[in-house]
Amino acid sequence: MTDLFISWLSAGIPLAGALVCRALWSDPYRVKMSAIVWSAISLVSIVGVAGRIPTQPDGLLPLYLLPLAALVSSLGQPVHENHRLSWTMTLVFLGLGMGVLTAGNPFGLLCQIVLMLIIMLLLYRHHTTLWPISWWGINSFAIAVVGAGLSLAAGPPISSVASLATCAVLLPLMPFHDGYLTALTRLPGSLPPFIVLLLPVLGLHRLATVMPTMPNEFVAVVSLLALVSSLYGAIKALAQSRVRLLVGYGSISFFSILWWFVAGAHQATPRAAVLAGAVGLATGGLLVAWQVIRTRYGDDVDPQAISGLAAAMPKYAVLLSLLGLAAMGIPPFGVFAGFMGLLLTAPPSSTIGLLIALTAWLAASWYIMQMVQQLLFGARRPDLRYADLRHPEFTSLLLVVLALLALGLAPTSLYAFDQTPNTTVAMD
Repeated sequence: MTDLFISWLSAGIPLAGALVCRALWSDPYRVKMSAIVWSAISLVSIVGVAGRIPTQPDGLLPLYLLPLAALVSSLGQPVHENHRLSWTMTLVFLGLGMGVLTAGNPFGLLCQIVLMLIIMLLLYRHHTTLWPISWWGINSFAIAVVGAGLSLAAGPPISSVASLATCAVLLPLMPFHDGYLTALTRLPGSLPPFIVLLLPVLGLHRLATVMPTMPNEFVAVVSLLALVSSLYGAIKALAQSRVRLLVGYGSISFFSILWWFVAGAHQATPRAAVLAGAVGLATGGLLVAWQVIRTRYGDDVDPQAISGLAAAMPKYAVLLSLLGLAAMGIPPFGVFAGFMGLLLTAPPSSTIGLLIALTAWLAASWYIMQMVQQLLFGARRPDLRYADLRHPEFTSLLLVVLALLALGLAPTSLYAFDQTPNTTVAMD
């Protein structure tokens, strides 16, 4: 009864907030504030019931990161009537995501199916000349929906293979990565910075259940595919001129490295959740930072045309630099802690595989360095209107940096809490 109450509470609070947003539809500012407040309430409620939440294979960390990401993504968007839908849908996706993480089958899988169907509808409706409709991305989510349905209706081994296909769409792995990229580039407003954490976290949650049941031969194929996907994402990132695609392919490379570790260990642990959460948060933070540029210079702005922000926008320069370091996997931030945690607790069986993963990591990090350097340094252009961060934008980016710092500095206590939620743990 307690587990059912927690599931309904976790999912119901954001969904109630979405209804409130709909009631306040005529006032965009109140819709935004409602989305922020209800995301904060969701986070506080999880803190309050944490000791009663059953232990999850991937830990409890995702339950804290999802409301935080929803808050950050809503806070970082400027007030405009065109963003009302994205603020409301952020709460809807948060509610469905919390339902997936806290409820068992069949309710959790049904929440996941509904979430993906809504994403498909949004991708069909929201596209522009710059970002035309992508049927490959929509079809990827259709595959994930079919996989989730088969895992609910069929027995093993069909259900296991179908679940793995769904995981490969949500936690992007080539050749099923188009859905993730399409959602990142086509969804409106505040949704992309939230979706880049939501989808991988849900994919990892499902993978934690599926991976231990996979035959060794099948896991070996997944491991090889993960290494290929990591190199593919890194190379594609280096070839991109659009920031959102560049960030998207880079994150795919990092998520593929996570797949390789999970396949090697034959399980997904709370340490894997730290890496997935840190990569998702860092990617979302970079998207919020790019939204600042889009707000000032337009959606179709060429990043090569923007330079010299360090002197004119010092707050933005500091936070973007920290986000860049965090996304590159530099200590003491969460990406580095998650990577090293997996490396030290589940030593890889293949030295060649480790070298490939490290090469992909370094290559994927290079694009971030180039992007940050291009935006912050270089000649200051007299024809550009420079305006530093507004208070909501500053707060949004600061929250991401602090969260990534917390994941990097206190990973041991997070693992201990995730594994024993009903006991008091001595912190290191």
